Amino acid sequence: MKQESHVTEYHVWDRSVRWFHWINVLCVLGLIAIGVAFINSKALGITDDGKIFLKTWHVYIGYVFAINLGWRLVWGFIGNRFSRWNAVLPFGANYRQQSRAFWSGWKQGKPAAFMGHNPLARWMVMVLFLLMTVMAVTGLVLAGTDIYKPPFGSQFKEWVAESPAMIEQIRPYSDIGVDKEAYKAMRDFRSPFKDTHEITFFILLAAIFLHLFGVIVTEIRERNGLVSAMVTGKKVFKEKPLDKE
Repeated sequence: MKQESHVTEYHVWDRSVRWFHWINVLCVLGLIAIGVAFINSKALGITDDGKIFLKTWHVYIGYVFAINLGWRLVWGFIGNRFSRWNAVLPFGANYRQQSRAFWSGWKQGKPAAFMGHNPLARWMVMVLFLLMTVMAVTGLVLAGTDIYKPPFGSQFKEWVAESPAMIEQIRPYSDIGVDKEAYKAMRDFRSPFKDTHEITFFILLAAIFLHLFGVIVTEIRERNGLVSAMVTGKKVFKEKPLDKE
């Protein structure tokens, strides 16, 4: 850290957290764009081949999203102090004390400074991680139901095939080698995953907008370099942060 004009700079976010954040941003933007296109496929006149193309790329981006998310979940146990779950989620030994100080300062117009996430942001982070985990899990299941992609695509092929000899003939949006009753049963199994995926998608969109709103408000009120910290890893403070050891 260094001192300049009564402003102290602290290193907060490690490289792994910053990489996760920006990879996640790109993946989410790509998934939203393809998801919106697919939801409006009839209005856009997208053919079956076009649907297969969109779903294939949705799955590929989804793999990156899921791997990136999985790594962040692991990093929450082994990363630096501000990357760990006891500093990210709204729990922990000091959370209540920090929460009281945060809300007291907010009411007085003098918000307490935090190097890591403030107590309110921790709730937002928890909601976002829960929603992203649901999206990843349901998405991996759905990847196998329409276009038979890993990790469960081969199992779904075996389920709907007329016979073991026809498994390799199963193709997306094709009836060749498909047992109609088995296919219907598979689609019934798929239905709650699809519904959950779609509902969570819209909830996640709302949560993202709320997250962005919170970031903008906090940046304006506190001017601690909240946004730039996800590039540099560093925040600046005029006073000692409440969560400084």
